[in-house]
Amino acid sequence: MNDQNDIDAPQSHGTQVAIDVISNLNSRVDGLPKREKKVARFVQENFESVISMSIADLAKACEVSSPTVVRFSRSMGCDGYREFKMRLAQNLAVSLQYMITNPSQYHSSEVGNVDQIIGALSATINVMRKQLDNHVLCVAKEAIADARSVLVGGIGGGSSVLAHEAANRLFRLGIPAIAISESYLLQMRAATLKSHDVLFLISASGEADEIVTAAEIANGYGATTLAISKKGSKLTKIVSAAIEVDLPEDPDVHMPTASRYAYLVLVDALSMSIAQHNAEQATEYLRRIRASLTAYHGRIEPQPLGD
Repeated sequence: MNDQNDIDAPQSHGTQVAIDVISNLNSRVDGLPKREKKVARFVQENFESVISMSIADLAKACEVSSPTVVRFSRSMGCDGYREFKMRLAQNLAVSLQYMITNPSQYHSSEVGNVDQIIGALSATINVMRKQLDNHVLCVAKEAIADARSVLVGGIGGGSSVLAHEAANRLFRLGIPAIAISESYLLQMRAATLKSHDVLFLISASGEADEIVTAAEIANGYGATTLAISKKGSKLTKIVSAAIEVDLPEDPDVHMPTASRYAYLVLVDALSMSIAQHNAEQATEYLRRIRASLTAYHGRIEPQPLGD
């Protein structure tokens, strides 16, 4: 038999969306019919092997018929066995590191975790430091320092937080800056930019369509486009200037990504360079901000000048 059974076999009972077939399998296995359950148990114990097995091979290994394998695949939310194997391969590509057989091996003390985070932070920043192109940093500094306005974009968890932090740094220096992390709004805002405006994009992957398209739109209207992103990504290839970094991630899936610290260092260093470039303006705006806060809350003790 072959995968033609994907077409000929009858539809099974209710299914779930086949985005995560591993979760579907784990949550539904106990409620499957007896023969489908045999297939499910075999798959659970042989995830990687199943990817290379034909429908006939899997049916034989489970001592069931090929139509049973197809019904099982449909119970997992797939149109047939072909799609099930494709979805399983996609899931395994990103899920194996999370499928921990002995979670206790990750137990540590709070102090030990602090030391681990600090160690990863230091190592990542040192890697980043060796990759920096000072000329690109200078180009980015001058573009932002002289900008009429700056739109900072970041989509997703870490990048969106960093985008808002970058805008937070820049407005204090007298540079009109806003951060956008919503994809549709980013496209619309990019379309309003023109010469002397800057679109500053932060993206760990540099591959997200929302980010790449925003850069293309801003380029089309004559704005300067800048990026902090992964070396060689789509984004770095189309912006006016890119601060490129290629940073390793810790294999411990419980550890927050250390690369965001490196990106934050770049944001802070760039902000400091801009403040020094526009020293008179930056100092005056920082003074105004501090005076306004003192008038608001009445505290005059020393505080961080940037905050």
